[in-house]
Amino acid sequence: MTPLTYLASPYSHADPTVKEARYQAVVAEVAAFMRRGEHVFSPIVHSHPVAIAHELPGDFGFWAEYDELMVSRCDRLVVLMLDGWKQSRGVHAEIAIARRLGLPVTFMDMLQ
Repeated sequence: MTPLTYLASPYSHADPTVKEARYQAVVAEVAAFMRRGEHVFSPIVHSHPVAIAHELPGDFGFWAEYDELMVSRCDRLVVLMLDGWKQSRGVHAEIAIARRLGLPVTFMDMLQ
């Protein structure tokens, strides 16, 4: 069975254009995973349109419990090293969850 990858990436930012650019970058990466036949879950790709359309908070605090559940269902975590990933509270929390669960964590640049 093909493993399921949780794709962690930064999202929150005071500037909505930065958030949108991050979303678009992650959408492109999810498409690259899918072209390779890999199964991938991105909380950003899944949640951004819902959050925008229904004015849900974009901060990790709101999504923490949901993200932890989703990480626990995946086989590995890949961190997409977009600008801001090192400062991202959410990315660091997702890494900690994956490590606590014994999941492999890898780091990648865009479109590898």
